[in-house]
Amino acid sequence: MTVSTLPLHDGAPEALGCHASAEQVAALAQQLPESTADTLARYARDYPQGPHDQPQSMCPAFGSLRVGLRMRRVATVLSGSACCVYGLSFTSHFYGARRSVGYVPFNSETLVTGKLFEDIREAAFGLADPEKVDAVVVINLCVPTASGVPLQLLPRQIDGVRVIGIDVPGFGVPTHAEAKDVLAGAMLRYARAEAESGPVQAPRGGRAERPSVAFLGEMFPADPVVLGALLDPLGLAAGPVVPTREWRELYAALDASVVAAIHPFYTASVREFQAAGRPIVGSAPVGAEGTDAWLQAIGRSANVPQAMIDAARNRFVPAVRSALAAQPIRGRLTLSGYEGSELLVARLLVESGADLRYCGTAAPATPWNADDRDWLAAHGVHVQCRASLEQDLAAMRAFEPDLAIGTTPLVQAAKQARTPALYFTNLISARPLMGPAGAGSLATVINAAIANRARFEAMDDFFGASGVGQGDRSGVWQQAPQERPAFRADFRRRVIKIQQAANAPVGV
Repeated sequence: MTVSTLPLHDGAPEALGCHASAEQVAALAQQLPESTADTLARYARDYPQGPHDQPQSMCPAFGSLRVGLRMRRVATVLSGSACCVYGLSFTSHFYGARRSVGYVPFNSETLVTGKLFEDIREAAFGLADPEKVDAVVVINLCVPTASGVPLQLLPRQIDGVRVIGIDVPGFGVPTHAEAKDVLAGAMLRYARAEAESGPVQAPRGGRAERPSVAFLGEMFPADPVVLGALLDPLGLAAGPVVPTREWRELYAALDASVVAAIHPFYTASVREFQAAGRPIVGSAPVGAEGTDAWLQAIGRSANVPQAMIDAARNRFVPAVRSALAAQPIRGRLTLSGYEGSELLVARLLVESGADLRYCGTAAPATPWNADDRDWLAAHGVHVQCRASLEQDLAAMRAFEPDLAIGTTPLVQAAKQARTPALYFTNLISARPLMGPAGAGSLATVINAAIANRARFEAMDDFFGASGVGQGDRSGVWQQAPQERPAFRADFRRRVIKIQQAANAPVGV
């Protein structure tokens, strides 16, 4: 992501984008307005950094933008550099957004004088039509956040329409998965205050007759249905999935008896549920052992009699074991991704018979994935939280898997090494994982991919023999490109000079 260098308020450093180094961000934080500095400090506690000090996946703000765009009657506005807004808008529509993304542009003058905040405020008033929307969400990207644009000064509501302003800078939120939590947590906090103040709107389908379980984390559409079937013998109902699809579901989620942290990195959301007095249960019903442990934990947290818990376990666990045995996975695997469900998929792979050696996730270690980490470690899997691409690549090369599952650059590297590979986000995490229905969901695609090794070897042999080359020599040439060492050396010097200037002290 590239941002312009813009002068800020008196005495402040120049603006930074998500490409900024850790040293630059630390220096910046010392000169920010108190409210923005407090926000970044909270993010540092909620979303601790890993070995890399900047995102290695898409712009984190996409996560918050996605949450807003998927909700009914919610208008979402971005405030940031035009190139960033363009990229985020494109990605949102690529992933199926069916509404416009609001944009408040700025220049050096409006940023310095405070006019940008007034423009944002004016946009919020323009969108706050109670006939059309329940809430207006404003998201500060890197430059407005670094400038200290004070979204907390926006009115909390306009004509009954809620106004929520959040900062989601690339240098403060490590992954787009955690950015989902930034907005989900802010909405839960607002909804909790409303519920504590008086009566609130009932869910569209009315309140559940049974005690319910709310779920944290975006899931495959069939998973809540499967989870509901697992909960039924416990006398419990499946509640809303957070992030929710409309505002009133937030109240129902807060009203749940238990919260299942299916994705364990929703730290801000967990904080709101805990403030509402709701117990949190980590992991998920994946595999036989995972299903058994999850039913026990949910039942205990909801004060379900042990006899009912045992009956549910005796009903579902054998069914999961049978499904796993019917579709085994045979082969050595490595797994990595940035969605947050990597540890759950890893457990399912191990129980399916896979020889899984490594599981890397961009998500951090939290109290709600501790059981999964311990279980995987006990089964010989190296778990790397806050994994970098470099660590994922090193694991793939060290373990020489029959199949590598991971992000786009890892899949590319694997295929170049004649190793079958699958993209985690679209081909693995988008499948049902829970209970008996999810037990055999991975076997077909993974076994088919492992069986494709001969095709990769044949293609590599063919193109290698054809002399298509690699790197800047790739392609079919009538005449091979000529080396130009003098140009390369000059270009290298220019790059080093740019890097040195970028790493200079903030404000220089």
